[in-house]
Amino acid sequence: MSLETLQSFQWGIMAPEFIILAVAALLSLLDLFMPDKMDRKVFGYVGIAAIVAAIAALAGMIDHPVASILDDTFRLDAFSKVFKFILLGGSALVLLLAVSYEPKEGMEESRGEFYYLFLTALLGAMMMASSGDLITLFVGLELLSISSYILAGIKKRNIKSNESAMKYVINGGISTAITLFGMSYVYGLTGTTNLKGIAGQLASLGNPQYAYLLGLAFLMIFIGLAFKLAAAPFHMWAPDVYQGAPTPVTAFLSVVSKSAGFILITRVLLSIFGVTPSNGPGSIPILLHMQDYISFIAGATMIIGNVIALRQTNIKRLFAYSSIAHAGYILVAFASLSFVMFDAIWFYLLAYLFMNLGAFAVIQLVSEKEGSEEISQFAGLYKRSPWLAAAMGILILSLAGFPGTAGFIGKVNIFIGAFTGDNPHYVLASIMIATTVVSYFYYFGILTQIFFRPAAKETKFNIPTGILIVLTICVAATVILGILPNTALDFMHNHTNQFTDFLQ
Repeated sequence: MSLETLQSFQWGIMAPEFIILAVAALLSLLDLFMPDKMDRKVFGYVGIAAIVAAIAALAGMIDHPVASILDDTFRLDAFSKVFKFILLGGSALVLLLAVSYEPKEGMEESRGEFYYLFLTALLGAMMMASSGDLITLFVGLELLSISSYILAGIKKRNIKSNESAMKYVINGGISTAITLFGMSYVYGLTGTTNLKGIAGQLASLGNPQYAYLLGLAFLMIFIGLAFKLAAAPFHMWAPDVYQGAPTPVTAFLSVVSKSAGFILITRVLLSIFGVTPSNGPGSIPILLHMQDYISFIAGATMIIGNVIALRQTNIKRLFAYSSIAHAGYILVAFASLSFVMFDAIWFYLLAYLFMNLGAFAVIQLVSEKEGSEEISQFAGLYKRSPWLAAAMGILILSLAGFPGTAGFIGKVNIFIGAFTGDNPHYVLASIMIATTVVSYFYYFGILTQIFFRPAAKETKFNIPTGILIVLTICVAATVILGILPNTALDFMHNHTNQFTDFLQ
């Protein structure tokens, strides 16, 4: 490739990625040469500044027309822009938690590593959002995954952290192999890895016998990505990893990594299988034939996540199963394939970002103060810190889906989407209602500890600045999005072109 060709590319559309990459490289070099005694917490503030700069660069391109570079392997479209805001915003809040994180053991030697590995994981997620090619999608996925494996086990002398990292690596490797095997079938049938090229080849595929191979490819890709989403029955790694990983890493996996998984599954499956005829030209797409399989996974995920959460006594394991259940709710939106699917998925991920990260801020503060992650440690929190208790109460109500909160609006959008279209999903909507009611029992169990159980200690909580900022933002956003949801939806509709422009 000549220098003139390289200079002709619109490199500006990769400005957010270049910012994150440059700062991650800078932090890795600084960590190498800085004296060991110097506090690496400043890396966290540099990382936050980098993310803010990336958000500003992305906001400057919000009305930019669809553009692509490097033979359409990197695309700036409406889909990538709106989801990158979630990835970057969630990562900034997680870094604020990380700056305030003071574990009693295990991270003294790797505090600097945490921050630049975190930025590389974020970079992988951003690349997934803008990828227009199977190869760059896979590279972004592995960049996110490998960084996450190390972050999960970064407390080197903690046995639970080591165990969680090992389980994460094994399950992640298996899921990656399954996903890659499914992608190889798609490449073998089309001879290209470009998503638009694949869609064009498959749309004109005349031999209906290829539909069997494509159906097999769909199942392998979907199953491999279901591991990433912690969707049942491929969820078994999540509780142990969430419990053993440092709390900021757990928050990252539950929000940012899960959002990246849904970005990948939406872009790949809709781009390839949403336009591929199932039985020759003119027949319905393969994705519509696979709705029942997606619906089964969604229903099983909601049921297993909510039912097993009832038996948990560790707060991080409980939130792991809660995260599994929420993945099931979002899969309902994907299974319905309605015209409001994109709106429902994006809004729910945005609402989940605020309500879940805010809850993890309280979890981190209480577990560090008490030296335990048991739910019983939240007993009497209302008397010890009324502000923390009120904030946690609002966030829990939103997770449960109570009216007046962002979680309620998110569930309503998904519920409405389940009834639109030619094939309403009555069973799936019923399961969603029933499992939401089940979730009240374990969510209210936390509220019972906070407001109606006596405190074992009377000591007050000193709230670090980072956690205070996170809580303020998350609680305010949860309430505002619950009362004025159009503030987010109008932004998406007014500042993006066609949300499905990656299909064109």
